[in-house]
Order: sequence, then C-alpha cells, then structure tokens
Amino acid sequence: MDTTVAFLKELFPTSCHGRILLVGGCVRDHLLGREQSDIDLVTCLDEAELRACGFRRVDPRSTTTIWFRHDRAFGSIEVTQLPDVDAALATDLARRDFVVNAMAMTLNGKVIDPLGGRHYLEERLLATCSSNSFRDDPLRLFRAFRFEADDWRMTPESEALIREQEWGQLLSPVPVERFSREMLKSLECAEPERFFSRMLQFDVGRGYLPELFAMPAIPAGPLQHHPEGDLFSHSVQVLQRVTQRTPDPLARFCAFFHDIGKLVTNPEFYPKHHGHEDAGVAMARTLCERLRLPSDYRTALAWTSRLHGLLNRWGELRTATRLRTAQQAMKAGIGEILPLVAMADKPDGLFSKEKWERAVRISAMTTVELGIDEVRLEGIAPGKRADFILQRRVEMLRGGDGGGSG
Repeated sequence: MDTTVAFLKELFPTSCHGRILLVGGCVRDHLLGREQSDIDLVTCLDEAELRACGFRRVDPRSTTTIWFRHDRAFGSIEVTQLPDVDAALATDLARRDFVVNAMAMTLNGKVIDPLGGRHYLEERLLATCSSNSFRDDPLRLFRAFRFEADDWRMTPESEALIREQEWGQLLSPVPVERFSREMLKSLECAEPERFFSRMLQFDVGRGYLPELFAMPAIPAGPLQHHPEGDLFSHSVQVLQRVTQRTPDPLARFCAFFHDIGKLVTNPEFYPKHHGHEDAGVAMARTLCERLRLPSDYRTALAWTSRLHGLLNRWGELRTATRLRTAQQAMKAGIGEILPLVAMADKPDGLFSKEKWERAVRISAMTTVELGIDEVRLEGIAPGKRADFILQRRVEMLRGGDGGGSG
C-alpha cells in the first residue's frame, strides 16, 4: 500500500490529496495483508482535474458513471465522483455491497470504517451494508458466492436476505457478462465449486446457467463407476481434483462442465449416457455463447467433452488414434488441460500422463525429427504422404510404449 499511495501522490497534484480516498477492495486487501490488483478511489475532483490526470469517463449500462485510467504497474484505477467527500462519503459507503468493502482510507493512512467492517474482516464474514444491498444490485448475489469460493462465509442475516426474495425477475436486466465475470473469478479461487453449490442452494441464476440446475437430477453413470450418484456431485469432484493440480480457470471450467453432454442423452438408457462426448460439443457452444465467454473457452470445452473419454480408454486405443487425439488436443489448445480432466474424471484409471506427453511430443515432430528421408518422401504420391508420416509416428510411439496395436 505504501507503493500505491506514493504512486497516487505523484499522479495527483498535492492540492488534490485531501480530496482523494481509497475505498473498497483495495482497502480490504491492504488490511488483510494481500496484494492489491486494482485501485478504487472516491473524490470530489471535477471533470477537468480528472482529465488532466489522465482519466476518461465511462458510462456503464448497469452501474454508475466512473472515471478510468489504466497503469501498466498498478492495473485499473477507477474513480467515483462525489459532490463533497466529507459530506457524501458515509452515504457512498452505505450503498456498497458488504461492510468489509465499505471502508475508506486517506492518502495519509487513516482508515474510515463507519459500518464496522474491520470486525467482519477478521472473521472473514460477509455482512451486507443494508437490507436493500442485494436488491440495489442483484449481481451482488454472485459476488457473495464468489467471495465464498475464496474462503469467506455469509452471515445468517445475509443469507436470509437472499431467501426472502424471488430473484428471477430482478436479475433479468443484469447483463450476462457481469455474471460470467463473477463465475470466472470464482474459478480462480480455492473452492470454486462453492460458487455453483450456492447458486443451487439459493436457487439463484437459472436464467444464466440452466445446465447447472439440471445436473442434480441426472445420473452421473452406472453406480459401480459413479458411486457419487448424480452429475452435479460428479462434476464437483472432478473440479476439486483439477483445482488441486492447477490454478488455470480454463482448466477448471472444462473440468466442471466436461460431462455437459450427459444433460441431453436419452433417459431411456440411464444411467448410461451413450454419445455424451459428441453431444457435449453442441452443448459447449450453446453454453459459452449464452455466457459471452471468450472463443477459447468454447473450443476448449467442446474438445474436452469430445476427447476425455478416449483418454479414459487409453489402453484400448490403437496407436494411430492416440496420436490423432494428441494432435487434436494440441490444435484445440487443451494439450495440458485434457489429461488433467481425464485423470480427475477417472482417478483409478490406467491412463498415464507420461505416455500422453510422449504422444503429444511425437505428434508434433517434424519429418526431420522423425528421421524421414526427404528424397524418399518426395517419391511417394502426394495423397499417401500423410499416411506414410503417420505410420512413422505410430512406429515411434509403439516402440516407446512397449508395443501396442497399430
């Protein structure tokens, strides 16, 4: 925080320092001894003063106007204007979501805490700033769930505010991008599965994520393979196992939704799900487009759904199929994600990450690395060269795996 304050004192003229306060998450994280990623400020500086310091006005669709500046070292700096800092600060803080985010700090280090946020901070509890906090901005529901994924817990009073309201209509104006942003942030937390379990527990967010609410009623598979029973429980287990291995939110996203195709398989064949890997490709597209997720999420989930079952049957695959699977995974950008999901999906399986990495390495080799003579290759009909190269890869992989089918 000393570095942050020094930066702000240099950014703003000395005459402005008394009219600037740090607020919200950066104060909370400072008091927790955590590194701050972004800076939130309130000030009564006028438009000309803010523009002179490099800020530009932003008018979001669903939140109040802010002034924004990005700094390479400190990240995003957001400023909320107040008519008068001394007179309007208490009202501004009371309008925020949780009391741990309703503290301010002067550039001289004085903490202003009218709602007693420091007490709740020590207990890592989420108490709302008012009884209207969630209704004022229903997205705060998902922010609470995201905080819970990061080892916070709501107070009983906060939970009661959620239970006493039907949220479907109130959430309808909230842009899906805001929901998705909270979901993706939760995937970076220590307990990402809690975000989804709390949505189910409070029956909040069906319009954004109907797939989640269908999961508990779907069998994960035959009980001898899935004693956990339902698809939601299975998805949570896979997410937890992948979370232990990587902080990558994309890998965790693919882990939780890897069996999304099971939501649309024929119930006549339950608890089996014939064709769920391929069905998941279309489901992935529908899910990611609705949530306005980046294209790499759509591609990664589609191919994770399609390919993860092959890794679970690795010992049964032909050598050429192993190579093609590795090539497709690398092309889809899931060369590291796919084996993590497969091992988490079937932790007692025979799949070996070392053998996967060998298949990936061989599938990426050039003809020179494969030891193929260029003159000989040019003598082969163009339509047969790909098969010739594949056969060389098969021979290399088969030899390294100690034998196997062609």
